[in-house]
Amino acid sequence: MKHAIEQATGRLASHRWKVLSVGVVANASFAAAFAGIPATAVSLRPAYGIGTGELGIVLGMLGLGIVLSELPWGLLTDRWGDRRVLLLGLASTMAALVAMAIWVSPTAAYVPGTHALAAGFLAVGLLGGSVNGSSGRAVMAWFGPTERGLAMSIRQTAVPAGAGMGALLLPVLAAHAGFMWVYGALAAMCFLSVILTIIWVREPTVDVQQPAANRSPDAVKPARSPLLRGEVWRMVGGIAALCMPQVAVITFASVFLHDFGHVGSEATGAVLAAVQIGAAVMRVWSGRWTDRRGNRNAYLRLCAALTVALFVVLAASTAWCAHTVHAAPGLPLFVLIGLSVLLVAGGIAASAWHGVAFTELATLAGDGRVGSALAMGNTGAFIAFWLAPSLIPMLLAAMGWTAVWLGAAACAGLAWPAFARAGSNRSHTGAAMVVAARKSDRQTNRGAAI
Repeated sequence: MKHAIEQATGRLASHRWKVLSVGVVANASFAAAFAGIPATAVSLRPAYGIGTGELGIVLGMLGLGIVLSELPWGLLTDRWGDRRVLLLGLASTMAALVAMAIWVSPTAAYVPGTHALAAGFLAVGLLGGSVNGSSGRAVMAWFGPTERGLAMSIRQTAVPAGAGMGALLLPVLAAHAGFMWVYGALAAMCFLSVILTIIWVREPTVDVQQPAANRSPDAVKPARSPLLRGEVWRMVGGIAALCMPQVAVITFASVFLHDFGHVGSEATGAVLAAVQIGAAVMRVWSGRWTDRRGNRNAYLRLCAALTVALFVVLAASTAWCAHTVHAAPGLPLFVLIGLSVLLVAGGIAASAWHGVAFTELATLAGDGRVGSALAMGNTGAFIAFWLAPSLIPMLLAAMGWTAVWLGAAACAGLAWPAFARAGSNRSHTGAAMVVAARKSDRQTNRGAAI
């Protein structure tokens, strides 16, 4: 029996990369929607005849839908399996986008009401929230303990990649072809993900998560619900807290450089691009690095501490500039370079940990609870993406940019004890398991390659 299991594992080893590619495409498809649609705001206002206030409410429906639906979809994933939920979520999201293309797209003769637009965006968020947990569970099921950090980190890079694709493509479509093509293009991306899911996503026939020496054909009893476990909630809280400085950079770095440093749009775009590219590279590197050393929890604490330090330095530099350098004609070039470097470094530190954190969260949750745990983590992350853009302008108006960056540092500081406590006992055990499993999994992979 053991020999048969090993042979089956060898045949299936290469298939895990196909499953990972489905996770990447699915997440990129949905990221193109929730990040690309807001990028069409300049065309969306006149097309639907709405003001800036109504625009904010309508676009907020996307994020609200994701926040409300992540956890229910995650619980359903653990009950039904990742393939069913991923297919259901992608197909229903595609259907919602097709319906918007047909009935909620403005034409010369008909302009849909604000309520219809808000309902459509809410539906896209509610249905698309299925993608994160289900695709993550599929990846976790197919990758062993020495590869899961790398695999989940690669999957997480799909979010900025899809967001960038949507931000580049959708505004052009909205301006030159209309919103029917915007929704149609997003529906086509979901359709591609559905086809790939049908072809490649399935449950592994052997337990590839366990080292070869420890594999057993017997089913493993699911762990206790993560909703009832304090250490899981602390981990979720740490994820939400460390997302706050990330959102601060993504949403307000361009405003800071423009208003405070009088920097042009090209330079601010370069800064934001450097943050996204650096974060993507660091996510992949950190996943591989922590896989080899079994130190995910320690790496998360390091990211939190480094983020605190960088944002404190950024706040101090901002305060120094405000009191000693006259910014009206523009800051000196060396000062602008220094502020930009701090923004890029802080943004990367606050963004590089996602794949590692979600891998650790899923490991902490245990067998049979991966979908629920990932959904809890995504809910925390999207709450941060929902709250931060609303809170930062109030803090900025009351106390200035120094307070904004100090607030970001404080949020990162809250993440450190959350990561320090969550799963501390399991992390030591997991590290030992990773070291013990590495040799066995490498032998299995060599056999699969042959």
